[in-house]
Amino acid sequence: MLSRKAKYGLKAVLSLAADPRTQPAVVAELARREAIPRKFLEQILLELKHRGLLQSRRGKGGGYQLTRPPDHLSIGEIIRALDGPIAPTPCVSQTAYVKCDECVDEELCGIRLVMKEVHAATTRILDSTTVADVIRSVEAARAVRVATPGGLTGHGSALRRAERAVPFPQTRRKA
Repeated sequence: MLSRKAKYGLKAVLSLAADPRTQPAVVAELARREAIPRKFLEQILLELKHRGLLQSRRGKGGGYQLTRPPDHLSIGEIIRALDGPIAPTPCVSQTAYVKCDECVDEELCGIRLVMKEVHAATTRILDSTTVADVIRSVEAARAVRVATPGGLTGHGSALRRAERAVPFPQTRRKA
């Protein structure tokens, strides 16, 4: 499950990326715009800065900016920076592997086998979806809401059309 910290971090990064201004974003404004507690957001942004995903400037005109363009920053990278490994169980993690205490035969463990599949599918999606992909999907959904009477309600058909218009990538590999 995605932690609140990672969710807020994703919201902040998406907001920074979607902002057409090139100047750094001030923490207070970002917190207000995204409805994130300011002190918590400060900690999150500092952690993303230490991980090399954001940069900051002090003083007048200062704030936070992305270190890379949105199409070179994956959702998986942001989640790992804030939550650590994405693996559903430690025995399938590639970076933080820990054998389960109660496991008798890891190679024949049914739970591990299915969790390996879950891990592979999850990381494939998160690592191939960039911040720019998410912004495009949100913009497509927003356009459908404006163009469709009743917005995105109505059995979800408008949302499905938006998702088809700008789908998240499913098979692109990380370069």
